[in-house]
Amino acid sequence: MGARKSIRAEKLKAEKKQKAIAVLRNCPTSPLKMRIVADTIRGVEINRALGILRYSKKDASIKLEKLLRSAIANWEAKNEGQRLEDSKLCVKEVFVDGGRMLKRIQPAPQGRAHRIRKRSNHVTIVVDKMVVKEAKN
Repeated sequence: MGARKSIRAEKLKAEKKQKAIAVLRNCPTSPLKMRIVADTIRGVEINRALGILRYSKKDASIKLEKLLRSAIANWEAKNEGQRLEDSKLCVKEVFVDGGRMLKRIQPAPQGRAHRIRKRSNHVTIVVDKMVVKEAKN
């Protein structure tokens, strides 16, 4: 491997060490309901995000709070020497994808049938150090 490639590889490895990812698969909530809660914590500092999720009335916030705690634990496992309080962590990315869909049939009037779609979703949270933007003069 050339010098340029090895320097780039080391840089990417250092960036990956700062990121922590947690994934929740086949959560039995509709993706739309989960996205509403996920949008409230995107880009927010982790302590504030935990507070938002703790006091939210939405049912999806309970599962998202547990997932955020898992992402924080993953970050602590990657960075053993660093303290969580010293490093400013934020929710860098949150995305909700549609999961499996259970299809059921409900009887309808006049011999018809309506399709019921029980949706599920996949949620991914990425926790990273907060980037401070410098103001230009």
